[in-house]
Amino acid sequence: MKRNIAVLFGGNSSESEISVKSGKQVSNWIDKQQFNVYPVFVKDNKWTLNDASGTEINKNDFSVIINNNKINFDFAYIIIHGTPGENGLMPGYFEMIGIPHSTCNTLVSSLTFNKYFCKQLLKDTTIPMAKSILLRKGEMMTADEIIKQVGLPCFIKPNNGGSSCGTSKVKTVNDVQNAINIAFKEDDEIIIEEFIKGTEVSNGIVKTKNKKFILPITEIISKNEFFDYEAKYTPGMSEEITPARISEQVKNKCQQYSELIYDTLGCKGIVRVDYIISNNVPYFLEINTIPGMSEASIIPKQAGVYGIEMKELLSEIIFDKLAKP
Repeated sequence: MKRNIAVLFGGNSSESEISVKSGKQVSNWIDKQQFNVYPVFVKDNKWTLNDASGTEINKNDFSVIINNNKINFDFAYIIIHGTPGENGLMPGYFEMIGIPHSTCNTLVSSLTFNKYFCKQLLKDTTIPMAKSILLRKGEMMTADEIIKQVGLPCFIKPNNGGSSCGTSKVKTVNDVQNAINIAFKEDDEIIIEEFIKGTEVSNGIVKTKNKKFILPITEIISKNEFFDYEAKYTPGMSEEITPARISEQVKNKCQQYSELIYDTLGCKGIVRVDYIISNNVPYFLEINTIPGMSEASIIPKQAGVYGIEMKELLSEIIFDKLAKP
């Protein structure tokens, strides 16, 4: 008997447009011979089937009525970047009602979504990281104080968020306050980080109870000042090279760090870990627990180089979560 899989996408953040693209692609990839797939569009408190009917999902038991038949979903594939998916709200709902889902649990999702707290959790691993400052709305810190701690250039970005929305690379003291204002439009907390000159790379990783897939590393070359929203999602604005043009030693170190980060934080499903490599040292930047999954995204390209189809990879995740502990 086929299990019923709901693929949830959309959400309420500035990344919702990207989530829609990811959701449609994940819905296409999931093996239809093994599963019944139901794309579900999420906006605010309304969850609806992404079809002509627009039938609303019953969130009391996570079900839907189709042609007078009640369909109960057995599994939730969450592909919502930002809120309410990646920040842990939606995983919490599914954990309360006992429905397995594709990503990290509530605690891990919320902590990894918070860039500053995530770095604090990983300090004991001794993985190299850029110096950073956390600033909350209403707190005061002068530009000179900031520069004294992290230097110039530096990055100022929302502490909770992704896709580089609201992120600025600051080169002068005079630009600090404007960058802070831009970041605060996205979030009530911002993180100010030391700039490390080097090669930006990204590494996908998936671990199940019986298997692990540490994917090849992708080198990211942005035509903009950094790998911002435009560079990520506008064709021709960045070059992504898989496998990355780095030494075997640095590649192994990145992959070791990725597995250590995955295990230390207690991640589940597909995650992507970003680094900057400077003088052959990988510095941890951030982790994406619900990375982009459109055809143009990094994870599908890495899977292709690794030699596994996305259909197979998604099946591994779904069956792993459906299996009783």
